[in-house]
Amino acid sequence: MSAVLVIAGVDSSGGAGLSRDVHTLARLGAEALCAVTAVTVQTDARVEAVELMAPALVRAQIAAALATGRVRAIKIGMLGARATVEVVAAGLPARAAVPMVLDPVLASTSGGALLDEAGREALCALLVPRATVLTPNIPEAAELLGAPPACCEEELIAQAHALCALGAAAVLMKGGHAAGPLATDLLVSREAGVRRFAAPRSGVRHRGTGCALAAGIAAGLAANMELGAACARAKRHVIELLQGS
Repeated sequence: MSAVLVIAGVDSSGGAGLSRDVHTLARLGAEALCAVTAVTVQTDARVEAVELMAPALVRAQIAAALATGRVRAIKIGMLGARATVEVVAAGLPARAAVPMVLDPVLASTSGGALLDEAGREALCALLVPRATVLTPNIPEAAELLGAPPACCEEELIAQAHALCALGAAAVLMKGGHAAGPLATDLLVSREAGVRRFAAPRSGVRHRGTGCALAAGIAAGLAANMELGAACARAKRHVIELLQGS
């Protein structure tokens, strides 16, 4: 069984974070190794409290997981602060050695901040250049670039290319925050151009879909799937998750 190292926070509600990641990996036939970055107290309505793990403890968890020799992909979610971003970046193997999916968790679904401004700057400088694929939603892409949210596909593609220019090998621009009957994710890279993954838009709200999508992509990469195929399978998993809500 292929193994994915998940570096993320714990959501007490079980709706997002490590709980959602581990559930997704199990569904897609991958083993989960975990490095906990934070413990959060959350409900569907708000983030009530956040306790960050000591950076040295995060670094030690990553080192111990990598020392097993079983990690075939890495998925990064909530980091919380610049110091955590820095130790995570310092502890990662090269992108060519282990693919990495970076889900830039900046805020909760309810709007609570989950990464401070200094952490966002460090994320762009240290982790985006390491990413095999970056998976922002529309507001996250805008915040990372310091730009207004994209309003059309042309602007989404332009912002994806701007994020690729920061060093990411590819960017999957998630379309869940857009309008229209289809939720279309755009996979953009310099080498492969633009690939579209569309599905009928669901009227169901479900926390943790971003976590599930990124973890699903990591599961595919760990199993040596091509990136586009891994994205397509992960999106099907999210659709099944929404249909089962």
